[in-house]
Amino acid sequence: MTQANAAQLKAELDAGKEILRTATLARLAYDGLDGTPRVIPIGFLWTGQAVVVATHPTAPKFAALRARPRGALTIDTPSPARSLLLRGEAEIEVVDGPVPEYLQAAAKSMDGEELAAFEGACRETYDRMARISIVPDWARYFDFGAGRFPDFLRELTSKD
Repeated sequence: MTQANAAQLKAELDAGKEILRTATLARLAYDGLDGTPRVIPIGFLWTGQAVVVATHPTAPKFAALRARPRGALTIDTPSPARSLLLRGEAEIEVVDGPVPEYLQAAAKSMDGEELAAFEGACRETYDRMARISIVPDWARYFDFGAGRFPDFLRELTSKD
């Protein structure tokens, strides 16, 4: 990655840090084993360097990302209308029990007894999980209400 690309990536991630910290759902895109694209909603946790998602090793996305580790994520907020788009390579590690980041991600949308019940159910369900870590190598942040949107759209709307 060039220095300019690294600076651009950092700027985009910095701009989208609130979405990374507070959003509870991302959409993960990857190529299925049959070569056709997939997009799935999935909970996530931003570690400061990677987006971590989790699944069971028998899930279709596990095998697909092992075979073709390139993936993309979109994280949106409806109001204000903002989006963070990410691309990167998935690194997969199978761990015993629930992935810690999976439980931390759940804490963004629940707490107290609800979170404790969720964690208990996870510990009963998952003897092992796959930790899928995607370190972004490309990112774009859009804040449509603040006028930060794709260049092609800016060009279309600024014609005299």
